Amino acid sequence: MAVESGTNRYQVLCYEQVSRLHEVMEDTVPVHGRGNFPTLDIQLKQLVQVVQNKLREDGVKVKDIRLNGGCASFILGCEASTCYNDLDLIFGLEMTSTNDLQKVKTAVLNSLFDFLPDGVSREKMTSCSLKEAYVQKMVKVCNDADRWSLISLSNNRGRNVDLKFVDTMKRQFEFSVDSFQIILDSLLTFYDISQTPMSEHFYPTVVAESVFGNFNVALYHLNKKLIATRNPEEIRGGGLLKYCNLLVREYAPADEVDIKSLERYMCSRFFIDFPDIGQQRVKLENYLANHFIGDDQMKYDYLMTLYSVVDDSTICLMGHERRQTLNLIQQQASHILIQQEQKAYYKQLQMQQFDQQNFSSCPVYDQQSNLIIDQVYYGTSNYQLSPCSSGATSPVSSSDQYYPTYTYVAQSPSPSSTPNSGGQCPYCPKYMQCS
Repeated sequence: MAVESGTNRYQVLCYEQVSRLHEVMEDTVPVHGRGNFPTLDIQLKQLVQVVQNKLREDGVKVKDIRLNGGCASFILGCEASTCYNDLDLIFGLEMTSTNDLQKVKTAVLNSLFDFLPDGVSREKMTSCSLKEAYVQKMVKVCNDADRWSLISLSNNRGRNVDLKFVDTMKRQFEFSVDSFQIILDSLLTFYDISQTPMSEHFYPTVVAESVFGNFNVALYHLNKKLIATRNPEEIRGGGLLKYCNLLVREYAPADEVDIKSLERYMCSRFFIDFPDIGQQRVKLENYLANHFIGDDQMKYDYLMTLYSVVDDSTICLMGHERRQTLNLIQQQASHILIQQEQKAYYKQLQMQQFDQQNFSSCPVYDQQSNLIIDQVYYGTSNYQLSPCSSGATSPVSSSDQYYPTYTYVAQSPSPSSTPNSGGQCPYCPKYMQCS
């Protein structure tokens, strides 16, 4: 169901999408601390409410709160299995001065005090110590076109909680598939006033917006895994790293897109923003660490895709600069291959040690045939052999019916006996003592 507007940017979420959003908001996300600082188990809806209240107490007006990025795409897409990394929250603010940016920072750090576990002493903790312990990244932009800040709370598994506080932002998306913003205000109001749990027949009206433009077109790109954007030269970094990430995840350019032209713009803007090889290394390593945790094969495929795009579409660099960048990408890929070989080698050593421990713990081991003898079975007879002179047999008692016992009596060798039969059970190997 679409909300009529000039560009059809908005759409009302169905119950399935609202239910998925509710699960994300109810989910507990760990924020890991450095050193001896404890892990904070934070429920997303509680974090939003606490930060919102702190901002209002400091006199900062909150216009709306939105869920953005990969998590919003996960909620809106037809494939519920779509993975996402960061949890991106956008607080729309009215900032009248640069002092408001400092109020934002103070509000977020003070909010972390509310999530410290019971029993943790707060007396010697300051906002500065919490910043060093729990904040992964802080960005502040204040110029004529943009006035916003970003505070990223760290998570060791790569699912950082990114809190973005925006007054104005010229460019709010990279590609159509990550252009969705879900407005959370109605859902937060539902949490505050409703005593009835959410159900298929009773749930709040939640609206989503595509800042790319036409909502249905962007949703079609998301469901069909298509790549589309506009004016990539406006994106910091040109969207180059994100574009290669989409390619390696089997996204394909949309039919109406001149992808070669876009690739040239992406590469040009990337090298404008990161002209030095050191800056390129830091940017690439951080991107790999945040988006490919525990998946070395996909990380290697990503680097090979990036190498191909840079090699084919870079026209703004001199020859030696281009070779430097390609060598950097190749070194990163080679490092991943070396790590994979080391892991395989250590795994092989562990398997060999495990096998040796198993062999050494066995009671009997045949060195010649590499066979391990666990038990020797002598047949299924229900009679017990008695050492009587007549050789008669006596019936086995009922308790021994299924566990026959044989008694072997060693006799002195006779001329008719075989050379190896004297004193040795004919059913047992030479290296095993008869039981």
